[in-house]
Amino acid sequence: SGIDAAALGVKAGGYFPGNADRGLINHQSTVFLFDPDTGVLQAAVGGNLLTALRTAAASAISIDRLARADARVLGMVGAGHQAAFQLRAAARVRDFDRVIAWNLHPDMLPRLAAVAEELGLPFEAVPLERMVEADVIVTITSAPAFSLASAHVSPGTHLACMGTDTVGKQEVEPALLARARVFTDEVAQSVLLGEAQHAVAQGLVRAEDITPIGAVITGAARGRVADDEITLFDGTGVGLQDIAVAARVVHLARARDMATEVEL
Repeated sequence: SGIDAAALGVKAGGYFPGNADRGLINHQSTVFLFDPDTGVLQAAVGGNLLTALRTAAASAISIDRLARADARVLGMVGAGHQAAFQLRAAARVRDFDRVIAWNLHPDMLPRLAAVAEELGLPFEAVPLERMVEADVIVTITSAPAFSLASAHVSPGTHLACMGTDTVGKQEVEPALLARARVFTDEVAQSVLLGEAQHAVAQGLVRAEDITPIGAVITGAARGRVADDEITLFDGTGVGLQDIAVAARVVHLARARDMATEVEL
């Protein structure tokens, strides 16, 4: 079910690269919800899990709408906190036969392999060059320089690039976007701080060439038009999604008597 009632809120958070050494995830956030009529604070919702879930959901929607129907090999680039969510969500929208994965720190890959095993999918750690075997590639890293090159991607592949949400981050080579039809959740964010920022800055892609995924969902724009074209979803993350998901979570928590009430 969707969100029917009005919601008002703000998400506060950021990326703290030293957290891993403290046993914490690097992305930390909280969503604050307010009464839309009075502005009174109604709820504070931990944003870390919500962010991982809605990011994976957005990625899965792009796969569902843009990947080839016969996609069988899933490629994963990145094995951090959100990678497991991405793998589970992707497996819900395509009948994959196997998973291949790469991570800058290979010692993190066994955790992702365990998720694949849970889903009944064979898993193999591979060098980036073998991503050419993938029909769908999900990138979920926080890198300042690209790891996935254009040469690593075969015609007909769909990519969900979900890690670049800040100026300076980069997951894929800009030349790859020039080969692809590019889709995004929010065009203005995509060209400013998403994966497209680098290709736009180099004149390889124009903002007007990028299609909102919402337009594909409503039928206002075409999705994939050929089996051999590369499609790329630049998932920057939209705050409205966080507010909507948090509002739904609070509604369910209250209905199931799972919320903790405090007086301020």
